[in-house]
Amino acid sequence: MSGICQDRVVIITGAGGGLGAAHARVFAAEGACVIVNDINKDAAQKVVDEITAAGGRAVVNTSDITNYADSENAVKQAIDTYGDLHVVVNNAGINRDRMFASMTEAEWDAIMAVHLKGHFCISSHAVHYWRDQSKAGKKVDARIINTTSGAGLQGSIGQSNYAAAKAGIAALTLNQAAELGRYGVTANAIAPAARTGMTTAVESMAERMKKPDDGSFDYWAPENVSSLVVWLGSAQSAHVTGRVFESEGGKISIADGWRTTQGVDKGARWQPAEVGDAVKQLMAKEVPAQKVYGT
Repeated sequence: MSGICQDRVVIITGAGGGLGAAHARVFAAEGACVIVNDINKDAAQKVVDEITAAGGRAVVNTSDITNYADSENAVKQAIDTYGDLHVVVNNAGINRDRMFASMTEAEWDAIMAVHLKGHFCISSHAVHYWRDQSKAGKKVDARIINTTSGAGLQGSIGQSNYAAAKAGIAALTLNQAAELGRYGVTANAIAPAARTGMTTAVESMAERMKKPDDGSFDYWAPENVSSLVVWLGSAQSAHVTGRVFESEGGKISIADGWRTTQGVDKGARWQPAEVGDAVKQLMAKEVPAQKVYGT
């Protein structure tokens, strides 16, 4: 029996461990051909070996997602190895947590490079390929799946760099969806909550997210998130674009974005001393935002 991604060719960044490795395994189990991208070749090879041992199809790619020229090699490898490309899953990420007042330029730049630029590079080359196919008259049914975070949607104490990058990824997803539909490309993002090397680096989180010993539902298993990602990468999701999904345990939600309120309109210029009263009226009517993580 064929899976929902039978013969679809997928690049997954940061797939040597954590969520990326889970995504790779589930995509392969659903019939996809997987490019396992990770700068750690040994980690990527281990995932590929697991997939091929289970009868799946996968190859290692070590392209640097922060290097525009090198990242094109991932797209070329997908096409050279499997004849096409259908899905890019931008998953790779790092943490450089620090309170804003103490954050260094290097900590800021590292996060922006891996998260924001990393979400641009491979996707850019993939879109060039899909656009050329579309203009040549070939039907394109392609997917970009980005990884944002609750930190980016509502902020997170001690993670201003990470939160800013993840917020940028959410906005990038909206733009990609609006611009790329004409070429047969959808763009969606996920905000996952799962047990990974990044989330369990904190001892309290590791304890809370550990796998249960009694065989009950593993709430924090990364594969719970992968099911949504794989569906988004399938042909079944062609009607869904420009959405940010949240996934945790057995729950899937849509994150509702910024919305303009009714506002207060004077019909003329507000004098500076009058603005306070207008803001008071606005705040009295607003729906409170979700609290910043850690407050």
